[in-house]
Amino acid sequence: MITLQGKTIYLRALEPEDLEFVFAVENDESIWEFSNTQTPYSRFLIRQYLENAHQDIYEAKQLRLAICKNDTFEAVGLIDLFEYDPRNNRAGIGVVIKNEGNRNQGIGSQALELLIQYSFRQLNLKQLFANINPENEASIALFTNFGFEKIGIKKQWNLIDGVYKDEAMFQLINQQS
Repeated sequence: MITLQGKTIYLRALEPEDLEFVFAVENDESIWEFSNTQTPYSRFLIRQYLENAHQDIYEAKQLRLAICKNDTFEAVGLIDLFEYDPRNNRAGIGVVIKNEGNRNQGIGSQALELLIQYSFRQLNLKQLFANINPENEASIALFTNFGFEKIGIKKQWNLIDGVYKDEAMFQLINQQS
């Protein structure tokens, strides 16, 4: 079981008790644009996902962790490694903080730092990438603060509310490997 400890937050594996939280995050249409979600998820599908969450990253090709506050143990967000490619030692990384009241408090920054360290030290990844809407200044600032560099723009990549929008790709190379 993975638990990564930060100053005010920790990351932990998903539990069956996270059903309602994951359901709320996945069905929050205000963040669908950032997660490329297009349709709602049922509790049944999320329950099935949580039942299979015991698979490690090598089986599932992804790792999703809950971001929890140290003082209340409350889950406030999710952070993911996705499109894990063990042959080329790379994965995508994404983070979402559920409620606006928990944003801009360093929670996403601590979570990202912990998962970058885990990715490079334990998983021995060579690189991480993030796909970000160029209009999402907060996400761009978060990732560039950790050394992610913009490597390109996918033009008119995502159809959002009837409008095609670009998607920027950011990359972080592990210089230690």
